[in-house]
Amino acid sequence: MSLIRRGITVAAMAASLVSAPAARAQTPKRLALVGGMLVTGYEVPPIHRAAVLVEGNKIVAAGPAAEVKIPADAIVVDTSGRAMLPGLIETHGHLIVLGHGSYDTWFPWIKAHGGDAMLTRVMEISAKQLLMAGVTTTIDLGAPLQPILSMRDRISRGEASGTRLFVSGPWISRGAGGAMQDGFGGINISTPEEAAQQTEKLAVAGVDHIKAHAGLTLDDYKAIVGAAHKHRIRVFAHVYAERDVRNALEAGVDVLQHVGSAGTAPPYSKDLITEIVNAGRPVVVTAAHRAWIYQDTADFPERLQDPDLRKAFGPDIYAEVQDSLKNWWTLGYFQRTDREMLYRERGVKQFIESGAVMGMGTDSGTPMNFHSEALWREIKVHVDMGMTATRAIAAATRVNAQIIGKGRELGSIEPGKIADIIVVNGNPLFDITALSHVEVVVKDGVVYKGGPATGSRSSAFVPGSAGSATGGARGER
Repeated sequence: MSLIRRGITVAAMAASLVSAPAARAQTPKRLALVGGMLVTGYEVPPIHRAAVLVEGNKIVAAGPAAEVKIPADAIVVDTSGRAMLPGLIETHGHLIVLGHGSYDTWFPWIKAHGGDAMLTRVMEISAKQLLMAGVTTTIDLGAPLQPILSMRDRISRGEASGTRLFVSGPWISRGAGGAMQDGFGGINISTPEEAAQQTEKLAVAGVDHIKAHAGLTLDDYKAIVGAAHKHRIRVFAHVYAERDVRNALEAGVDVLQHVGSAGTAPPYSKDLITEIVNAGRPVVVTAAHRAWIYQDTADFPERLQDPDLRKAFGPDIYAEVQDSLKNWWTLGYFQRTDREMLYRERGVKQFIESGAVMGMGTDSGTPMNFHSEALWREIKVHVDMGMTATRAIAAATRVNAQIIGKGRELGSIEPGKIADIIVVNGNPLFDITALSHVEVVVKDGVVYKGGPATGSRSSAFVPGSAGSATGGARGER
């Protein structure tokens, strides 16, 4: 097998990536990733000089390269000097926002610049940013119903290129209002009976899960959980204050989102933490999106002008986002940051040290929290706060798959699982920021980043070469 020539142009490579959805029918019968270190998604030592064999959209073998027989007709990706791991899973994303500084101006801007057509464009950009960052699956927790259902289904059918989507549509809350509530399509209820009715409507409409948002009572949570579970749909709760966390826990909410997030409340009582741990109830802290993002941007404001954002957004959206972030430290979204930073470390460590079931989610798309980097930043926060890199990667892959009810299909590299695989430049077990250098993305057995041009599937290719992963995909990040 010959290597793809290093003289292949970036433009030609980018064209092949854009056409990936259309190439779904041409997915190679066999694909092999060979030579790199393999992090399986389990909390066990990695496999060095490994190989992963894919047939169709399923993994059929994974282990030391010397023990995995590669068929002669397989397309081979040489991952030597790189690390392979399961596709990352985002358990709290928002495709209808792109890091803009203010919901009060973002949603009116969308309406004034094409309405539904612009909203679709924004979601397409978000979905592609996530996929190119190695996030092969995303849980969207708040968007107008029909647009997000349509986006999910278009990606599933291969009509759009992006992260695999599971969606809640509008969230359910009490007493919420304003541009944020309207823009995300939020549903206000006033009684538990109404909460159950709205949950039923969303389930019948085809959502994958329910988001219980702010202001809800214990009886509201019970009504939502009861109605959702009749349809075998999981409930994700937006909770901060200890009382709300306890109510959601007692009502049987499946996943506790934001708990302790960025220090918005002092550490919870020992009794509450113990109850969460003993119940095995998953928590998703979403820690980085305020206190850490604020400090990271203060230290390096140049991150806001990343050229990859300009390429991804296009000139009109990029200009609007940049204008919204001119004086980012004055944004209302960050007005509690001083208090949040005081408590931020305790908010995360209380769960790491307790042994709670922890997933990874980021609230991606919120101000300055770009889809292209949100998840690796969140994982880094957890590692900085004491979580081992192996556990953090497991949380973002295998544990997240279990949290969303897809543990038998996604989240680890082993025979029988769907072939969601990424290749990164560096050893994430030594330096977790290697996750920010994604060179190859395979989703559902299809190479979306770092792959050969259509028609060249009989060649081997090397991540990092000019005609390969890095050179061909930087404009897609």
